[in-house]
Amino acid sequence: QVQLVESGGGLVQPGGSLRLSCAASGAIFSIYAVDWYRQAPGKERELVATITSGRSTSYVDSVKGRFTICRDNAKNTAYLLMNRLKPEDTAVYYCKAYNRDYVGGPEYWGQGTQVTVSS
Repeated sequence: QVQLVESGGGLVQPGGSLRLSCAASGAIFSIYAVDWYRQAPGKERELVATITSGRSTSYVDSVKGRFTICRDNAKNTAYLLMNRLKPEDTAVYYCKAYNRDYVGGPEYWGQGTQVTVSS
């Protein structure tokens, strides 16, 4: 069982930055891939970024060049660094951890952290 806790959300002005954290406990974090998702009011949950256990990364087009996903396995934590934030980035952000080598295996979600981009 893996427990995930997100933090770092808040209110920021357009053009500002935030760093979201996803802290994991209860498992060998390094073997898990981590996704960051977001869900805006009235919209479906959207995959924003992925980092694999081998540190390969991928991003949705709308955040490329502005967001960076990274991880610190020694701290059992994944991060989403968000720069040049836009009002359309406003959403609840969730992290998910899973083992890509275990097809159909469990997926673990955090509780979410609110990001609001507004002047």
